Amino acid sequence: MSFTILYVTHENQKEAKKITDHLLNKKLIACSNLIPIEAAYWWNGNIESAGEVVTILKTTNENRERVTIEIEAIHPYDVPCIIHFQVEANPAYEAWINEETVI
Repeated sequence: MSFTILYVTHENQKEAKKITDHLLNKKLIACSNLIPIEAAYWWNGNIESAGEVVTILKTTNENRERVTIEIEAIHPYDVPCIIHFQVEANPAYEAWINEETVI
């Protein structure tokens, strides 16, 4: 068995929490971790840096595309970073993810 982790960047804690709460309320994710980071990147021909918040979202493989669509619909970035990883964990944790999400 396996599940999906999505790595998503946000401009701040408030926006990260807004998207997390939206996905939790729709039962599309089982949980989210919010982690402050410092990002450096190319944007419009310049090297930029900014504080951001990463969310690590856990969902079923079946919900991956629905979660991505929901994030893209409400994320304020022009080009949001939404990275998918298919992973495995201990069976009890994977069962919990399946129980807490809509499939």
